[in-house]
Amino acid sequence: MLDAALDRFGQAPVLAAGGLAIGMLFGFFAQRSRFCLRAAVIEFARGLLGGKLTVWLFAFATALVATQGLIALGWLDVGSARQLAARGSLSGAAVGGALFGIGMVLARGCASRLLVLAAQGNLRAVLSGLVFAVSAQAAWQGALVPWRERISTWWTVEGGSARDLTVITGLGRGGALLFGAIWLVAAIVWARRQKVPVWGWAGAVMVGLAVTAAWWFTGTVAATSMEAAAAPIQSLTFTGPSAELLVRVLFAPDRAPGFDMGLVPGVFLGSFLAAALFGELKLEGFEGGASMRRYLVGAVLMGFGGMTAGGCAVGAGLSGAAVFTVTSWVALGAMWLGAALTDRLIDQRGLEAARANLGDQPVPASRAFR
Repeated sequence: MLDAALDRFGQAPVLAAGGLAIGMLFGFFAQRSRFCLRAAVIEFARGLLGGKLTVWLFAFATALVATQGLIALGWLDVGSARQLAARGSLSGAAVGGALFGIGMVLARGCASRLLVLAAQGNLRAVLSGLVFAVSAQAAWQGALVPWRERISTWWTVEGGSARDLTVITGLGRGGALLFGAIWLVAAIVWARRQKVPVWGWAGAVMVGLAVTAAWWFTGTVAATSMEAAAAPIQSLTFTGPSAELLVRVLFAPDRAPGFDMGLVPGVFLGSFLAAALFGELKLEGFEGGASMRRYLVGAVLMGFGGMTAGGCAVGAGLSGAAVFTVTSWVALGAMWLGAALTDRLIDQRGLEAARANLGDQPVPASRAFR
């Protein structure tokens, strides 16, 4: 079927259609599962047991196991993917990842989460998402390029085996599969103990499978297409695609579509459909000027940080981690660290001050973990 579609429609429309379909899958189940790296980090940092970390871990482990399984079976070859083949930057991954982690706490959601919330009617997420896309574009081809390039040149790593953690650590394919399987079992155990609802763990599994589906789809198109310009092998990420979509809408509407062109609208449509079916569409705005400043600063940091790190919480945290590229793992670790420290220094101090002002009265739950 894929061969026939490529012959009839060409590579670009097929890629865009695949991006739309996989994006809708991701968006629907990300909305239902409440998948969110920021929520997972905060829950872990505060020592809470609400199931948000377990939901993220299900998506993470599923993406690892499914992607590495396809590679082991010979059904997927990611050797030419940008995350592995091209020269990378460990300094960019560390600094950019930390900035992204700080930004997602300030904006109360990573790039994908903002897109999901925007589809539900959250106007804070709409504005923050637009600022995120502008910041990412400025770091990619605009005024912030010199800063991104300066950070990225501090510590670089060659492509190929030098970026492949399965080679660097000696894990091999079997070790990578075992690593992912251990965390998947841990997620299952924690989900049972915490009584995570079906939509939580099952939706997170589908989020992880969407990452693998994107790797398989773009890899198959690249291997099958007879066009001279081979399609890049890629998976889900939102920093580059958001910037790309912004450029297309404003300046280059006639540019040939690709996987990224379908991905962002697909996630929006999938999230909107899920929210509409379950009665969760609701217009929400800012609570004041201070809240607005916080969101916008966070969005700027995420846009620049994500482009510098080479991926967002999904692009590095799931897609890149699933193929065991060292820069993605460094970026993911930096996101966790940056987010946890920001929560501790800003949000938890704010809660402590609120408790002091309220005396013995409890802080409202919506304020404590929003």
